[in-house]
Amino acid sequence: MQSSRPDRIRKLLADLVAFDTVSDRTNLPLIAHIESYLAAFGIKGERIIDETGKKASLWVTIGPEDRPGLVLSGHTDVVPVVGQDWSHDPFKLVERGGKLYGRGTTDMKGFVAVCLAMVPEMVEAKLKTPIHLAISYDEEIGCVGVRPMLREIAKTKVKPLGAFIGEPTEMKVIIGHKGKHGVRATFRGLARHSSIAPDGVNAIEYAAELITEIRRRAVKLAAARSTDSLYDVPHSTLLTSIVHGGAALNIVPDACTVEFECRGIGITESREVTDAIVAWAKAELEPAMKAKNADCGIDFEEILDYPALDTAADAAIVTLAKSLAGRNDHAKVAFGTEASLFASMADIPSVVIGPGSIAQAHTPDEFVEMAELEKCAGFVERLIAHCKKG
Repeated sequence: MQSSRPDRIRKLLADLVAFDTVSDRTNLPLIAHIESYLAAFGIKGERIIDETGKKASLWVTIGPEDRPGLVLSGHTDVVPVVGQDWSHDPFKLVERGGKLYGRGTTDMKGFVAVCLAMVPEMVEAKLKTPIHLAISYDEEIGCVGVRPMLREIAKTKVKPLGAFIGEPTEMKVIIGHKGKHGVRATFRGLARHSSIAPDGVNAIEYAAELITEIRRRAVKLAAARSTDSLYDVPHSTLLTSIVHGGAALNIVPDACTVEFECRGIGITESREVTDAIVAWAKAELEPAMKAKNADCGIDFEEILDYPALDTAADAAIVTLAKSLAGRNDHAKVAFGTEASLFASMADIPSVVIGPGSIAQAHTPDEFVEMAELEKCAGFVERLIAHCKKG
């Protein structure tokens, strides 16, 4: 006797949570497990392996391969649990009061589990419009792993009609999110005994000038509020997030590292803001450092980059998402997703819609409500019915 759909979802989610796929570890055992599960239904996916051979994405087509289809996309990596106060093993699924606890339950193995649980229905439906599963890695460190997969998809003759990225939105239809550009600035100073501090080049003090400038520009961005009321934070944000420097109280510091980010509303605004800061630092700070010593200066390095998402409210994929979700509204969010890369790299119109709340993501005792997973299953069920008709 076939198990009920909720039980299938629970079992699959328990299996997925049990794989420790924190981003600094391999996800290959999890990918192999999914491949084995799909093989039982006669389905074979395509692995896209990274340069290290330790990570892979999986592209799966259910239905005809010569027709444009619709994508259900989720990532397999999770954020670390180190330093968090969990009440149980984070890699073992625990159910209490209608909530399923475990690392990644909300972000976003719950969505992946629902999609996999609905595979029997997809196969049975004999789809006329294919459904694709796009399962990626390293989303949490800058949407890294989906890019090789999207480059391959962009080469295909038959392009998908659209994509649903299942990040936690409480099944709300999200048509836009901010982009992000992160930069690391490494200041190279000149060490001296602090008693002769003027002979040195203080890397921390020059870094402090950069931090002050970042703060000044952040205030200016906040004042220039967007007219786009769909965002809960209706302006681009800019901040310094990490600073490292100094060795001892009596040494002029010869090194300091500063990491900063911009989350921009405009498609390319994030990079434009950080590029302007880099240009300012090279023009205003670096010459003064080099005037003291030619070997001093600032090295800039991109940490991560993804564009903003801005899908038109009247786009066909938005209309379809609302129909499948049983909603008439749409919104935008501050957090980033792979949706903008589906749009920018492969020209696939995308929306973000998935079970659970972003408030639970990355937290100790992360959970997703079973009711949310069942709502998501209903969404996929209606997608199957839509694709069955062709």
